[in-house]
Amino acid sequence: MNLELLNHLFSEVKTPELYGRYITNSDIEKCLGNLSKPKISTIGYSVEERPIYSLKLGNGPIKILLWSQMHGNESTSTKALFDCFNLFETDHELGKRFLEECTLMVIPVLNPDGAERYTRVNANEVDLNRDAQDLSQPESKVLRHIYTDFKPDYCFNLHGQRTIFSAGETEHVATLSFLSPAQDEERQLTTNRKAAMAIIAEINELLQSEIPNAIGRYDDGFNLNCVGDTFQNFGVPTLLYEAGHYKNDYDREEVRRLMFVAILKGLDVIVNGVDISKYEAYFGIPENAKCFYDIIIRNAKCSHLDDLVDIAIQYKEVLIEGKLQFVPIVEELSKLNNKYGHKEIEANGFLVKTTDNFDLITGSEIDFVIVNNERISLKP
Repeated sequence: MNLELLNHLFSEVKTPELYGRYITNSDIEKCLGNLSKPKISTIGYSVEERPIYSLKLGNGPIKILLWSQMHGNESTSTKALFDCFNLFETDHELGKRFLEECTLMVIPVLNPDGAERYTRVNANEVDLNRDAQDLSQPESKVLRHIYTDFKPDYCFNLHGQRTIFSAGETEHVATLSFLSPAQDEERQLTTNRKAAMAIIAEINELLQSEIPNAIGRYDDGFNLNCVGDTFQNFGVPTLLYEAGHYKNDYDREEVRRLMFVAILKGLDVIVNGVDISKYEAYFGIPENAKCFYDIIIRNAKCSHLDDLVDIAIQYKEVLIEGKLQFVPIVEELSKLNNKYGHKEIEANGFLVKTTDNFDLITGSEIDFVIVNNERISLKP
């Protein structure tokens, strides 16, 4: 398996019906009817009675459970999963091999109410990834029931992350991030944790040539309320995937491709036999830090401040009339020497004002700025 092959396959099987960040049940329902190989089931209902779907593919001995959109506004991996489903519909040897060696149980949208609202939480405003012990929500109970009934050998917990994350304390954005969650307070390196680490290490090795220095790993502080920690605690190797940011890719279409590659590589490592001795390479992946803003305006003069400052702008993702909008918010006014912007604007000491000739104030929403009489859009 190599990147050239996987990128070529992606171009052939990408699901055109799914695009952008706002992906709901109604979007995936348009795609489910195009699939012939999976057994598609309704495995439960959300708080607001939206169906939760599962797809069962393959008949191999290795059982892998995958779920996406546990957080309703994290849709990139859902798109990548449907691209994988399209691959499995073809006669390509790679897809056929996975379905011969594995049985995949996939929940593409675990939190359909959150997906509809474009929120992290469900309709009861509960974070499902903090409900693994209480199982207070119907969506949490659905996932646990599937886990108990299916008895997976591996779990892929598919998420998305904000644009703020860097791969280490560096100027490199964390385009993808991973974690082999802890399963106890001591964060012991058990056999199943090492297996998850070894898989992640091989995914990282493959992708470094495409996104060098742009893969991070999350801190493994233990929290049994998190689903990944709980399933790891049950003794099943569990991998957290996080789809992050790629340059100018606010629709997460390039990251979708990289998630497609990462999911298939994870399956490939499992099918080939996980070499646990490779787990140590996992620790060579830098730990995530928060070094990025969406925009930084450097060396700006503000009339209400004595010294030059850097102006940090962060997008707030807002659903307006069924469409996702990126609203620029002034986040910070200070010298940001150890921070980076996905876009940087050099003010060169000139006064920065709003188009209404007001000062920029922390917390304010602003679509344009005036720098040296030039009107500059802050929209992506």
